[in-house]
Amino acid sequence: MDYLSIFLVSFAIALSGALAPGPLLTTVVAKSIRHGFKTGPLIILGHAVLEILMVILIVLGLSKLINQLYVIKIVSTFGAIILFLFGINMLKSIQKISLDLEIEEDKNRNLPLLGITMSIINPYWSIWWLTIGLGLVLGANKLGLVGIGVFLIGHIFADLSWYSIVSLTISKGRRFISDRIYRIITFICGLTLIGFGIYFSIATFH
Repeated sequence: MDYLSIFLVSFAIALSGALAPGPLLTTVVAKSIRHGFKTGPLIILGHAVLEILMVILIVLGLSKLINQLYVIKIVSTFGAIILFLFGINMLKSIQKISLDLEIEEDKNRNLPLLGITMSIINPYWSIWWLTIGLGLVLGANKLGLVGIGVFLIGHIFADLSWYSIVSLTISKGRRFISDRIYRIITFICGLTLIGFGIYFSIATFH
């Protein structure tokens, strides 16, 4: 594979993953209503930092140590529980939330951390990197550090593009969203996270 092929394959596969509904998308939708367009890029910033660390681990060969069935099941179970609790917490906060926007610029710094957290607790994120991601990284590594860099650029650019579009769309419609609609959306997002938690816990031991 040449550099262009690595970029295009990385971008296409990452985009297909980003387009699929999941905990990260649910979180971006819920938070974009309050924090605006910056939500997507800032959450993906944290997500990207974690993915860079994962690629480094794979290149160093540490994937062989953690790519064990029992490790994957432990990670998946823990992630499923946390997703469930995140959803419950979101539902419990519904009566307190409001769009009385004293724009929370000072709290934007928490969004990258949220991107890291939601990625770690998503069982499919770890499984994807230890299967599909592992193969792609090893293929890119044949062209050295530049190949790895091109792979990461393609992968992160796909995530950044999609989630930025999502945040932009949500934030532009924010002025048409009342507190009631905001609470309904939060309720749906909370139920969705609970659903993912239940689904992942069942899938882990299926």
